[in-house]
Amino acid sequence: MKPWIELGTAQIPNDGGTLTLRQRDQEFSISLSGPRGELMNSRRFHSEQQLSVLGCAHLKSREGARVLVGGMGMGYTLAAALEVLPASAEVIVADLIPEVVEWNRGPLGECAGRPLDDKRVGVHIGDVAELLVNHGGEYDAVLLDVDNGPEGLTHGDNNWLYSVEGTSRIFQSLRAGGVLAVWSASPDTVYANRLKKAGFAVEVKTVRERPGKGARHAIFMASKTSARRTGNRR
Repeated sequence: MKPWIELGTAQIPNDGGTLTLRQRDQEFSISLSGPRGELMNSRRFHSEQQLSVLGCAHLKSREGARVLVGGMGMGYTLAAALEVLPASAEVIVADLIPEVVEWNRGPLGECAGRPLDDKRVGVHIGDVAELLVNHGGEYDAVLLDVDNGPEGLTHGDNNWLYSVEGTSRIFQSLRAGGVLAVWSASPDTVYANRLKKAGFAVEVKTVRERPGKGARHAIFMASKTSARRTGNRR
């Protein structure tokens, strides 16, 4: 078996650790220093694709749809969203770590078909929370795959996204009928209830890391429907 070759490293802000990109033949891996180990692998990405397939399903024919993707990863979430969305859509992908975006412009980009080259895509280097706070009522879908889910294990600041304040802010950032889709390593009843209290209609989907096999992950589907808004939010 061929050895792993290190292609690059990146520091996560606020002492969040070191990310390392490695390649072995046609396989890529992104790992985090310390006990967490491997975060992403180019052989296991089905659940990341399903995040977009489910989260953008209501936008297949929506002219001018606007989508925010939190977390560049290996590009699979972004690529899957572009497959669903019409030509008039705008997709903003936000990532805190510029090296991750550059990896996706480089050799890693081949994995997902170089979605950053799509003219519909804009890139924000920084916290996805900045876009949620400053652009209320502008998105038709928000897709979050920034960490392990409702517990921000890689970067502590990610916890805000899943907090009461962050959840309410995401609700406000969505247009009527918009959808928040959140990738998680496992279900979380507390988070599901928090979404409901914010005014969302919530469904939790179970998806596999590979089609029909591999680890089971959860995708929280939270819809901003008029029925849920009435009596729940001001």
